[in-house]
Amino acid sequence: MLYDIRAPFAAPITVRILGEASKYLLICLAIAYALDWTVFETRQVIWSSGLGTIAVDQFLATPLKGNKAEYDYLGTVNQTCSRTLFPQYAAAQWNTPCWWLQRHRARWQ
Repeated sequence: MLYDIRAPFAAPITVRILGEASKYLLICLAIAYALDWTVFETRQVIWSSGLGTIAVDQFLATPLKGNKAEYDYLGTVNQTCSRTLFPQYAAAQWNTPCWWLQRHRARWQ
């Protein structure tokens, strides 16, 4: 195992490198979320186009005897989503991004 020559009891170099990489990754994610939120809020205030709607199919899973389940189709519902990279809080609820909701159109209750 490789150790840093400067400090005899220091953590291995790989642990230190992983710690630095995770620190910078968290900083980059925080900056990306802040920029995403800024663009979302700008769209909401200026153009009122920060939110969209996508038709989602709803299903109900009812447990039965013998570890069986019955699946019922409840219909299609329009769900609001945010046109952002990350989930955003708007209209008194957390809105999933539209890109994610388009790929996951089934909702289970």
